[in-house]
Amino acid sequence: MSPQPNRGKSSLFSGSIPTSQKQRSYLLKGIFWNQGTIKYLLFLSFLVIPIANLDPALAHKVEISGDVGGTLHIEPNDNPRAGEPSQAWFALTRRGGRVIPLSQCNCQLAVYAQPYAAGEPPLLEPQLEPVAAERYQGIPGADITFPKPGIYQLQLNGKPISGARFKPFQFKFEVTVAGGSTQNTRNLRDVNGDLVEGGSQQLPFWAIALPILGFIGILVVVLRSMKGSGE
Repeated sequence: MSPQPNRGKSSLFSGSIPTSQKQRSYLLKGIFWNQGTIKYLLFLSFLVIPIANLDPALAHKVEISGDVGGTLHIEPNDNPRAGEPSQAWFALTRRGGRVIPLSQCNCQLAVYAQPYAAGEPPLLEPQLEPVAAERYQGIPGADITFPKPGIYQLQLNGKPISGARFKPFQFKFEVTVAGGSTQNTRNLRDVNGDLVEGGSQQLPFWAIALPILGFIGILVVVLRSMKGSGE
């Protein structure tokens, strides 16, 4: 007797392996689509996480008064801490970008604890000195030690010294001061009357959870799209 062909095995393989040109085309398209989706998903995940965790304090504060623009920066990273000396500097520029050094400006700096009443004397009046910072030379700067955590206002008033050409100005910068490292063993009341924990501040829960939830949401959408295209 001649051996009978194993039809069951043949039908099994023929049903699981695409043999037509059309089936192979769909299979290749699915592979390329999946690879592109994975790359896109990874790109979005790396994009969402840094954006969600950006610290707004890293941006310099900018104000404009008349024909003068003022940029405030406080070391370190615009994130001063109570009880620790911080260098603050003010980049003053005229319209057109020309820098106004302290030698051309009669500038006065006052620090107020928020909120404060009109006519109330300043909490601090730091002495301004010419400093070099980033691409600026001889601009007003001062060392400030904020006594407690809370919100402060830095008020800079200036008028031109004889020979300088710009209008008198006044800038008001709001600054948030965190608890200092020397206060991590006890609770303090900040300058606004709220009970705060001393020590370093941590990111809030939502700042950590937001990028994770965004990544999960993108993953679910992509998986659903892959499932729908497979059917």
